[in-house]
Amino acid sequence: QVQLVESGGGLVQAGGSLRLSCAASGRTFSTYAVGWFRQAPGKEREFVAAITRSGGGYADSVKGRFTISRDNPKNTVYLQMNSLKPEDTAVYYCAAGTSTIQYDYWGQGTQVTVSS
Repeated sequence: QVQLVESGGGLVQAGGSLRLSCAASGRTFSTYAVGWFRQAPGKEREFVAAITRSGGGYADSVKGRFTISRDNPKNTVYLQMNSLKPEDTAVYYCAAGTSTIQYDYWGQGTQVTVSS
């Protein structure tokens, strides 16, 4: 069993930066694929970024602005978000799974609000 806890969300002005953290407990998840997703009010949840042992991947909407990384000794995955836009406003969730097409564990989410 893997428990995930996100942190680092908040209110930031457009053009600003935030770093989200996804801390895992229960067992090491260094071999898991970890993804970040977001859900804005009235919209469906969408993929943001993912990281595996092969590297990272990004949605087109965040490519060049967001960076996903992991610190395996700390069982933590990060999402560095730069050049934030109002349309990035959403609840951000991290998820872990055996592959990027099957996420078995989800965090509770952290709110990111970008003001214009």
